[in-house]
Amino acid sequence: MARYQRLHKSGQLQGRVEQAVSRLEHCDLCPNKCLVNRLAGEVGKCNTGRDAWVSSYSLHFGEEQPLVGSHGSGTIFFTHCNLKCCFCQNFSISQLGEGRAVTGDELAKMMLSLQKRGCHNINFVSPTHVVPQILEALELAVDAGLSIPLVYNSGGYDSVETLRILDGIIDIYMPDMKYSNDNYAERFSGIKNYPERNREAVREMYRQVGDLQLDDLGIAQTGLLIRHLVLPEGIAGTYDICKFLGEEISVDTYLNIMAQYRPCFRAFDHPELSRSITLGEYREAVKIADNFGLKNLDSIKSRTTNRIMQLFED
Repeated sequence: MARYQRLHKSGQLQGRVEQAVSRLEHCDLCPNKCLVNRLAGEVGKCNTGRDAWVSSYSLHFGEEQPLVGSHGSGTIFFTHCNLKCCFCQNFSISQLGEGRAVTGDELAKMMLSLQKRGCHNINFVSPTHVVPQILEALELAVDAGLSIPLVYNSGGYDSVETLRILDGIIDIYMPDMKYSNDNYAERFSGIKNYPERNREAVREMYRQVGDLQLDDLGIAQTGLLIRHLVLPEGIAGTYDICKFLGEEISVDTYLNIMAQYRPCFRAFDHPELSRSITLGEYREAVKIADNFGLKNLDSIKSRTTNRIMQLFED
C-alpha cells in the first residue's frame, strides 16, 4: 500500500489538502516566499496562479532504472519552476511557459491514465510550486483507485514546512543538489541561500522516507534518490555535496552523478558554462563520491557508462 493510501484511509489527507491550499493566499510554499495571493490569480517568481499548468504526461524511460523498470515512470511535467536556471535543458517548459492550465479533475485523470498504462510510479516533475494542486488532484485520484508510489522530482529548492505537509504522502523523493555555493546559485539560477535550504530539505526528505528501498524486481517503492549534475569548472560543488551526504545523510544514499550537462538556453551568456564537461571532470566527481563512502552508484554507472563515453567522444 502506498503511503498516501494509508493517510487517505485515516481521513488525514483532506486536512493536508486544506492546509496546503491555504498557503496559496500568501504564498510561501518555497523558499522564495513571494507572499502573493495565488488564490486570487496573482503570480510570483514561479509565474503560476491558482491552477497548475502541465506541459505533458507520459510513460518515461529516461529516468533512473529503479523508477523506470520495464514499464516506465509515469511522468507529469509541470510548467514553470521556482528556479530560473540559465542552463535549463527544459527551458521551454520551465522558463517559456510551454503547457496549459489544468483542473484538479484533469490532473487526477492524468495520474489514473498513467497507472492504467502500467507505469511503476507517478513522477511529478518540478512539483515544488504546485503542491496544493497536486494534493487536490491526489484526493480525487485515490478515491478513483490510484495506488502506485508517488515520486517528488524537484530542483531541491524546497521548504521544510511544505515538505512536512507531504509527510506520509510522497513515497520517493528525488531532489537535485545543484550547488554548494550561494553565489553560483544566485548567479546561475536566480535564487538565494540555495545550499542551506537544499540541505534542510534533503534532511527532511530523508527523515520521512530513509534510504531507497527496492522490491524483488528492483523497482523503487520508497526512499530518497539524489541527482547531482556535474557542471564545468567545479561550479556544482561536488566535494561539499558528497561530504554532506556521506557524513550527514547516509553512505547508502542512492546518488546519480549526472554527466549530461551541455550549454542550453542562456548558458552561453556565462563563459564558465559555455562548454560541456570533460571526462576528467566527470571521473573526478565519481571519485569524490567514492572517497566519502557513497557506494550506491553501481546501477547508475552500469546503465550509463556507454552513453557517457559516447558523449565525451563526440
